Amino acid sequence: MKPGEVSTPSDTEVQVQRSFDSPAELVWRAYTEPELIRRWMLGPPGWSMPVCEMDVRVGGQYRWRWRSDEDGQEFGFHGEFREVEPAAKIVHTEIFDTGDLDESMGEKGALVTTTFSEQGDVTAVLTLIQYASQEDRDAALATGMTDGMEMSYQRLDEVLAG
Repeated sequence: MKPGEVSTPSDTEVQVQRSFDSPAELVWRAYTEPELIRRWMLGPPGWSMPVCEMDVRVGGQYRWRWRSDEDGQEFGFHGEFREVEPAAKIVHTEIFDTGDLDESMGEKGALVTTTFSEQGDVTAVLTLIQYASQEDRDAALATGMTDGMEMSYQRLDEVLAG
């Protein structure tokens, strides 16, 4: 598949559009089942995901934590699911836990809306991340976040193909 298309529709938002050669139900499972998430949502090579907790329901919580295989540094995200429409839409808060890293993605967190749209054998995934401020959005972009997302999406292509 073609790489994701990244845009900044407003001063506080990042939008990423990416398609996958799989039905929406399978892509949905890859986004919501911890055993599948751990196989693809890893960003650059050399990272593992020792914590992936998902309670995918309105009001449910999630927690993700990554670890560098090289030096053991860790960081993560956590939040709450606000909307859940199986195989169609997930809305959740996203709070960055800097862990051992000296980076910031804003202290107020973000609201992430991910929609899944099936067209034939292809599912288009649209992720809109809304930050509290332009400064928070720019700090998140400066971490290389969207490059890491694409690396993860390439792994997801492989997981879905298998």
